[in-house]
Amino acid sequence: MPSSGTPESDSAPRPADRPARLAVGVVGAGRVGTALGVALARAGHRVIAAAAVSEPSLRRAEERLPEAALGTPQEVVAAADLVLLTVPDDALPDLVAGLVATGVPVTGKLVAHTSGRYGTGVLDPITRAGGLPLALHPVMTFTGRPDDVNRLTGISFGVTAPEPLRPVAEALVLEMGGEPSWIEEDRRGLYHAALAGGANHLVTLVVEAMDLLSRAGVAEPGRMLGPLLGAALDNALRLGIDGLTGPVARGDAGTVADHVGVLDGVSPEGRAAYVALARLTADRALAAGMLKPEDAERLLEVLAD
Repeated sequence: MPSSGTPESDSAPRPADRPARLAVGVVGAGRVGTALGVALARAGHRVIAAAAVSEPSLRRAEERLPEAALGTPQEVVAAADLVLLTVPDDALPDLVAGLVATGVPVTGKLVAHTSGRYGTGVLDPITRAGGLPLALHPVMTFTGRPDDVNRLTGISFGVTAPEPLRPVAEALVLEMGGEPSWIEEDRRGLYHAALAGGANHLVTLVVEAMDLLSRAGVAEPGRMLGPLLGAALDNALRLGIDGLTGPVARGDAGTVADHVGVLDGVSPEGRAAYVALARLTADRALAAGMLKPEDAERLLEVLAD
C-alpha cells in the first residue's frame, strides 16, 4: 500500500478493500518466507517475528527481516496478526497440528501457507481453533538471492480461500505485486503437478541436453541451446501444440530411431525420458491433426519397449 500519496493504478485494491496494516510473523524464514516478508513490509505491513532453524535461514532472516524478533513458531504465531507458514510441503501438516496442540491462540488471526500442493484443508485444525485460513502459493522459483522479492512482480499466485476471505487474499497478493488465480480445493494436486512437471522437469531436460552436447564435443552447450530453447518455449506458450517442430512432428521415424539408438549407449536414463516424451508428443501431434495416423504408427513402433 503506497505511503507516498502517489496515484494508484486501477488494478490496485481500493483502500476500503485492503486489510489493515498487519503485524506479520514468518514461520520458516527460508527463501520464500523472507521474500514474501520483504514484499509485505514494502506494502506497509510490519514483519515483527520470524522462526528459523537452519543457519542459512537464520542469516537470511537477520539480513532481510531486520525488525523481526527471532523466536519459536509458537512465539511468532502469538505475536502476529498474519502468520505465514512457509515450510516444505511435507512438514506443513505436522506443523499445523503441532501449533494447535500447544494451545497457542489463533482466534481471529490470518494464517496463510505458501504450499502449492495444499489448499486450506491442511489448515483445518487452525480453522477449528478460530484461525482464518488462506493458501497463497507464489508461482515462481526462489534462489535465496536478494532479487527474489523482485520476481514477485506480475507473477501468479495460486489462491484458495473461504469465500468471505477472498477479498483479503486478493488484496494481500496484489500488495505483494502478484496476480491471484483462484484454485478450487480439490484441484490443488493437479495444479501443483502441472507446475512442478513443467518447471522442474524443464531444468532436468535442459541439463541433460547440455550434458549430451558436451559429450558431442560442443564447448559451450548453454550458448548453443539458449536461442533454440528460448524460441521453443515462446512458441509453446503462444501457440500451444501448433508451435511444435522436429522429427516427431514430421513423422520422421528413422531419425527418431537413430536418436533412441544413440542414447541407448550413452545415457540409458536419457533414452527412457526421450522415449516417454516422444510418445506423448506423438499422441498430442496426432490428436491435433499435425501427424498422419500412418506416420504416428511408425513412430510408436520405433518407440515401443
